[in-house]
Amino acid sequence: MTRKLKRQPGENILKFGTGSLDRTLIENRLIDELHLWVFPVIAGGGDRLLDGLVGVTHLELAETTRFESGVIVLTYRPKP
Repeated sequence: MTRKLKRQPGENILKFGTGSLDRTLIENRLIDELHLWVFPVIAGGGDRLLDGLVGVTHLELAETTRFESGVIVLTYRPKP
């Protein structure tokens, strides 16, 4: 179903947050870009990003955006 949705004409699909849908999209090589937001905060606990992901997806850094607040957005694209 996700491949069929991606092939349909129209605008980009944008999804916020992480969870089981992200694992499905990455495992099926259905993402074009992955934006990781890094906040200048250390938290002692919580869930791991994309925990349970099966396999390996190699990424290349496409863009870096830095905000005055110290937040950095890293934009990655899957390597072919």
